[in-house]
Amino acid sequence: MNDRDKATLERIARNGNTPQKVALRARIAIMSADGLPTGQIMQELGTSTPTITRWRARYEAAGVAGLLRDRTRPGRKKRLDEAKVREVIERTLNEKPRGATQWSTRSMAAATGLSSATIRRIWKQHGLKPHLVRSFKLSRDPRFVDKLQDVVGLLDPIVL
Repeated sequence: MNDRDKATLERIARNGNTPQKVALRARIAIMSADGLPTGQIMQELGTSTPTITRWRARYEAAGVAGLLRDRTRPGRKKRLDEAKVREVIERTLNEKPRGATQWSTRSMAAATGLSSATIRRIWKQHGLKPHLVRSFKLSRDPRFVDKLQDVVGLLDPIVL
């Protein structure tokens, strides 16, 4: 470690505004450069061997800049594959559940093996609202016309 890097790391470690994880990395690099063994660094800083070896290697590879920032990590993997999403969409648009007129999030969840929250997210992303009916549903009751006339009283039975 050259004198300039050591002075920079000491300033970083002493600065009260430095995040603690960065200060720890700076102290590890300084103590390692001073020739202290890993066991002593572990005791003084209260850290582990893998942490010390990681930040030693990072300093050797990237210098002071390597200690200041964490490496980027990949995000969480998608848990739901596109085939399952397509299945939910197809079933929502083209099928009806047994004993019901439209899908609910719970019934679709039971049919597909997903959670109702996942079904809700899929429907929201694709603008699906199976609970909202776009057209008038005519009752299948054989006495519907008679009942409608009794309630409304204005309809001509020939019109229906």
